[in-house]
Amino acid sequence: MDLLVKCIYAFLVGGCFCLIGQIFIDYTKLTPAKILVSYVVGGVFLTAIGVYEPIVKFAGAGATVPLTGFGYTLAKGAQKAVAEHGVIGIFTGGIGATAAGITAAIVFGYIVSIFAKPKIK
Repeated sequence: MDLLVKCIYAFLVGGCFCLIGQIFIDYTKLTPAKILVSYVVGGVFLTAIGVYEPIVKFAGAGATVPLTGFGYTLAKGAQKAVAEHGVIGIFTGGIGATAAGITAAIVFGYIVSIFAKPKIK
């Protein structure tokens, strides 16, 4: 039963992030690229002020999988690297923490591009 409740929380929180993004797309003139960047920066900002960590503990993957979760991972990596290496950690920590996700996106994007046939609209 505990697993079911965690899945429901993840679904609801992740769904709220998606709903907010869809509202931005439908009712503002923001482009999807600007919304994407806003979500990542929002994740970094919410992590910096200590708000995002409780959301992650509550929703798990519902908070770490969306783009705000990428910002959260960047910020946590930078915080850890600054604690270990000083000021240089600001520049190296975020990339180190997200390297696996970035690499996976590149590799899987390349694999899909081999099999996909682009269509001109």
